[in-house]
Amino acid sequence: MSINRRSKNITEGVARAPNRSMYYGMGYTDGDFGKPMIGVANGHSTITPCNSGLQKLADAAVAGLKAAGANPQVFGTPTISDGMAMGTEGMKYSLVSREVIADCVETCVGGQWLDGVLVIGGCDKNMPGGMMGMLRANVPAIYVYGGTILPGRYKGQDLNIVSVFEAVGQFSAGKMSEEDFCQIEKRAIPGSGSCGGMYTANTMSSAFEALGMSLPFASTMANVEDPIVAHTQEAARILVEAVKADLKPRDIVTKKSIENAVAVIMATGGSTNAVLHFLAIAHAAEVEWTIDDFERVRQRTPVLCDLKPSGKYLAIDLHRAGGIPAVMKVLLEAGLLHGDCITITGKTVAENLAGVPALRTDQDVIRPASHPIYADGHLAILKGNLSPEGCVAKITGLKNPVMTGPARVFDDEQSALAAIMANKIVAGDVMVLRYLGPRGGPGMPEMLAPTGALIGQGLGESVGLITDGRFSGGTWGMVVGHVAPEAFAGGLIALVHEGDSITIDSHQRLLQLNVDDAEIARRRAQWQQPAPRYTRGVLAKFARNANSASRGAVLDAD
Repeated sequence: MSINRRSKNITEGVARAPNRSMYYGMGYTDGDFGKPMIGVANGHSTITPCNSGLQKLADAAVAGLKAAGANPQVFGTPTISDGMAMGTEGMKYSLVSREVIADCVETCVGGQWLDGVLVIGGCDKNMPGGMMGMLRANVPAIYVYGGTILPGRYKGQDLNIVSVFEAVGQFSAGKMSEEDFCQIEKRAIPGSGSCGGMYTANTMSSAFEALGMSLPFASTMANVEDPIVAHTQEAARILVEAVKADLKPRDIVTKKSIENAVAVIMATGGSTNAVLHFLAIAHAAEVEWTIDDFERVRQRTPVLCDLKPSGKYLAIDLHRAGGIPAVMKVLLEAGLLHGDCITITGKTVAENLAGVPALRTDQDVIRPASHPIYADGHLAILKGNLSPEGCVAKITGLKNPVMTGPARVFDDEQSALAAIMANKIVAGDVMVLRYLGPRGGPGMPEMLAPTGALIGQGLGESVGLITDGRFSGGTWGMVVGHVAPEAFAGGLIALVHEGDSITIDSHQRLLQLNVDDAEIARRRAQWQQPAPRYTRGVLAKFARNANSASRGAVLDAD
């Protein structure tokens, strides 16, 4: 019996002829119309090293699908390079691209009535965007990650993209020579692949493996190493089996599997962006999941992996130490994963992990549960009068994640960065970067340039930074993002004045403006919402439709 849902839903006879004629024009024969039609969402581009190595994977997927008896149909998805756009107006398009990618996948799968889809991506928003599109379309689907980059090297040290941003701060503070700065800039990115630490791309790929939507060992491979091509062909074969079994994304992505994914995010020290993206993924899957669920999982999940940005190692080191299956095996044996969740392989999590060997003792990238780096997770959800809907603090690597200090207020990223570079920010200050939320930015840009400069100047633990924008997965320090409600929507962050006392207390999970209620009421009565920064085009559409960061900044929620 045919498993081609397109051919099954086309009226026989004359009405079918124009449809088939289009396929004949692409070289199809009569025998092809009983085969499943499988989309290949190809994120290849020469915009960024993250995506410049994806075409060989798209070619491998096409070959694998044909070998498995399916008809591949390739279509493109765009990308924005966060690393290239960081600190510029272009960064505002990054989160927007998540929605564009989701729309591309949903549109092509729905418009072409495809039987399944294999999504290939590299840079940060490729992962959540592809997953959201897969969940909306809800035909059998698998995610293929383009792979991590290998480290650059200079003076015996591994380099990655964050090395460059931190070098800016060191150079400006007179702590680095111009020669060293230029060499780091030139050597940090040695080839194709996504940024090498447990930054957003590797965080999301790792989470997708734990979620069950990618194959085991898929999330930490290097793009330039050969095994990733054979892995992609195997993913294509597994997808065709899923089409035959009618195993759909919403069968796999459940509340329990999202808990598994978030547990792995916590165990690996993943990006703050995972909070925003998994709120959006849960929304696409129609799974009940709130920002408070992250805190619930955090409190029971130890940090097991010593990974950058706050640790020592890169994603490729994690892969060589056993990869995400090794991390999941530790969590499963500690009772911290749901082993009964079904995965795209057709097996449960526990069945997939059954053959994974015990944690190796000749490595220190992954710790045993009995000897974690931190007893509980690193992404704390803070609340208080400054963020009653919740915000995200990344607390790994900090000696004391508590401070109270005077506010230094900035209504844009560029003036904040200029103040840091001019040495106008000192230990004890709490920088407030606002009007950078989903609607106010618009697009919730990342603040890696300011945070990288603070780290480079040696102020990472002594200066606080709060924002209604986002942080790069490469950010660490005394930082709090996703403050909600955002300033543009009238959140209290809009009413902070220069010099106000602000408390960040990750132990108490508190973000508090220490100003009395009467003064806050007086300021609120005087506040007026600023005019939108964009009135036409995609940024204007995003600003009009985006929901709060506490709900994933999605565009299709009530």
